[in-house]
Amino acid sequence: MKTHALKLFFLLLIVGFNQISAQDVTTIEASSSDISDNMDLEAVASIFGEAKDLEDFEKKLNDPDLKISNLDLNNDGEVDYIRVVESANGNVHSIVLEAVIGKDQYQEIAVIDVVKDKDNTTKVQVVGNVDMYGPNYYITPVYPVIPVFFTFFWMATYRPWHSPWYWGHHPHYWYPWRAYPPHIYRGHVHAHINVNINFNRNNVRINNNYNRRSNQNDYFKRNPDKSFKKRNPGVSNKTELNHRRKRYVSNKAGNRPGTRDYKSTGRPVTKPSAKPSTRPNIKPLTRPSTKPSTRPSTRPRTKHTTRPSARPSARPASRTRPALKPSTRPSRSYSRAATPRNLYRRR
Repeated sequence: MKTHALKLFFLLLIVGFNQISAQDVTTIEASSSDISDNMDLEAVASIFGEAKDLEDFEKKLNDPDLKISNLDLNNDGEVDYIRVVESANGNVHSIVLEAVIGKDQYQEIAVIDVVKDKDNTTKVQVVGNVDMYGPNYYITPVYPVIPVFFTFFWMATYRPWHSPWYWGHHPHYWYPWRAYPPHIYRGHVHAHINVNINFNRNNVRINNNYNRRSNQNDYFKRNPDKSFKKRNPGVSNKTELNHRRKRYVSNKAGNRPGTRDYKSTGRPVTKPSAKPSTRPNIKPLTRPSTKPSTRPSTRPRTKHTTRPSARPSARPASRTRPALKPSTRPSRSYSRAATPRNLYRRR
């Protein structure tokens, strides 16, 4: 009975440990992606500065080749169309980005404020939706060259842009595509961020007079549990979420075996132990043992056996100079040439 009881006890411990580890893995995977990952506002600010006007800006937002947006808020498996709606009030132009998620249903994603201050300096600020990116998520791009169409905003004849497209009616260049996993989208959209733009972040909004319409927040009205605060409790906004992810990745990399410790302590330990053990043992064993055994045994045998036997037999037979030279020259060396001829005949 005691043996069966102990086996049952250890079995329950193993099952409970596996359940706890499975819960931990699920929590990490859930926090690795967020709805806000599907629309990079730095990429939005980049194509905003490259556009010819707001109509061209809306076209770039929905270009199937660029794929700036990866939002699928209505969960139909396809990326939502993003329309652009502009409102003007004096020296402030607010460009609203809205996702078309159903008939007469729109969800605000972000607002781009273009403001001309008292010094006639134009400033741009991208404001993320509170439920999408958290409160006070502001990106202030500083363009190396001011976009040309900014000058149109301050003309008396300028008319604000209002997208003519809505649910069921889209431009000819657009077609819905399947949404990518967030980690694949992040790697794709990073190529569309202009590296020449400085993206500043602060907690002060340059336009405090913007009022959001009631029909621009349809998605989070129906899904209040999916707001940023509910998705990320204890996190202020998207900026802090990104910082926490970077710290998590760096800490995880630091805890891996053989990463940081290998660089700091591994190299000084391995180098002294490897060099004395290999080099002194190999050199004395190979060189003295091979060189004396091969060279004395081969060289004396080849020199004495091959060279004397080949040279005396070949050279006297091939060379005819001693027999020809005495016959052509005068008789002064005739007596000396007779001895080699007599010796040759004796053989």
